[in-house]
Amino acid sequence: MEQPRRLKQDSSTSASGSVDTMTAACANELLNAAVTFHKLHLKVNGLGSHAAHTALNDLYDALPGHADNLVEGYQGACEMLLDIPDNAPKKVSTVEEGIGYIRALIGMVTMLQSKMPYSEIVNELDTVKSTLNSAKYKLTFLK
Repeated sequence: MEQPRRLKQDSSTSASGSVDTMTAACANELLNAAVTFHKLHLKVNGLGSHAAHTALNDLYDALPGHADNLVEGYQGACEMLLDIPDNAPKKVSTVEEGIGYIRALIGMVTMLQSKMPYSEIVNELDTVKSTLNSAKYKLTFLK
């Protein structure tokens, strides 16, 4: 029986190395974004805060699952383990900054999709963007 490949030590040595690194970084950012949006959810106030509070709750609940699905799917497709970075979460202070962060996350996911050789992972990333777009809609228009 063939043994699965272990943690890839230097992803820059393979043709798909940049995709490995980008996928790991994307997963890390999605996990960190959950923390960022949870903290923002706890401090929204004023007009429209209930809608923002609810939208942010839905978002931070969904992001860890998306990160998990991304990593597990990619690791299964590649038969190797990614080295997930450990960076601090971004700080946002307002819903408007949160919307800007959502836009940046969508850009990051779209860039990863453009490099991704596995259609099933591209589809998974579409689901991430759908969640982000839904939150952006709710934070922008439901006040």
